[in-house]
Amino acid sequence: QVQLVESGGGLVQAGGSLRLSCAASGRTFRDYAMAWFRQAPGKEREFVAAITWSGGRTYYRDSVEGRFTISRDNARNTVALQMNSLKPEDTAVYYCAARRVAVATAPSDYNYWGQGTQVTVSA
Repeated sequence: QVQLVESGGGLVQAGGSLRLSCAASGRTFRDYAMAWFRQAPGKEREFVAAITWSGGRTYYRDSVEGRFTISRDNARNTVALQMNSLKPEDTAVYYCAARRVAVATAPSDYNYWGQGTQVTVSA
């Protein structure tokens, strides 16, 4: 089992920045690819960003490319999502997720989830 706890959400004006953090406990963190998803009211959960177990490769949805940065610290069992130039359409609950070994972009491919953290971007 892997337990994930997100933090860092909040309310920010458009153009501002937030940094989300996800703390992992349980099995060996470095065995897991990590990802961030988000879900807005009335919409399906969607992929935001992912990072390989080593941190050597990262992946982003097109709408956040160049604005968001995913990173991980395997020594501290944490993964972060730095979000810059935020837009109102980024408003959602953001979830941290983990799966063994390989990165994936479908929510159904991830076995472990955090409880989510709300990000609200005002116009």
